[in-house]
Amino acid sequence: MSYPPAGGANRLRFGSGEVDERIAAVRKWFAEQGREEFVWWVGTSATPAGLETRLVEQGATPWEDGVITSMLAEEPPPDVPGIEVRRVETFEDFVAGREIHWATAGFTEQQAEEARATLQERWEAARDGAAYLAYVDGEAVAAGDVLFLPFAGFLSGASTLPEYRGRGIYRALVRVRWDEAVRRGTPALIIGAGAMSRPILERLGFRAVAEQHLLLDRSGQRTGTST
Repeated sequence: MSYPPAGGANRLRFGSGEVDERIAAVRKWFAEQGREEFVWWVGTSATPAGLETRLVEQGATPWEDGVITSMLAEEPPPDVPGIEVRRVETFEDFVAGREIHWATAGFTEQQAEEARATLQERWEAARDGAAYLAYVDGEAVAAGDVLFLPFAGFLSGASTLPEYRGRGIYRALVRVRWDEAVRRGTPALIIGAGAMSRPILERLGFRAVAEQHLLLDRSGQRTGTST
């Protein structure tokens, strides 16, 4: 789909003498997939040193929420009473959660339509994790996902409709996913946090362990690739 973070180049390990060649190869691959835009995820372990600078010199630009902090929690976050949270058990509820995610991420209608076309496939894939909805007066107003790894639960996304923020709903979604990780015997949570969620997560006991810088690449537009 055309939403840039939905396509990313990760775990970048380029030899010092092959940077230009590897950048060109990655761009060519995304262009062949019909992608005009994608995101480079440049972590602290990316090689060679200075790769982020090289990418910027070749036209990549910082993504709008350009720093993602990897964070870890090994102690239970605070409980949040009074918030109704339910695990997603039906396809209809799964769709409701995706719509919340897309709305808060600022998807265009085209991007949302592209995502809707993959919903059945994504519903099947989601069985490897869990999704939750939070409700106010019977209306779903927030969604949170988790993938279960052998050592922790990975918080793979959470979104709250803007008019319902500041009520503890995000914190409640963190806690319910912690409880499920504990139930599965992996009492730890990991997450890639943006600028909005990092301060909240720090107050919940998460600590930063690494950072990744996100760079938007629009080289497909310059080469005339169409989606």
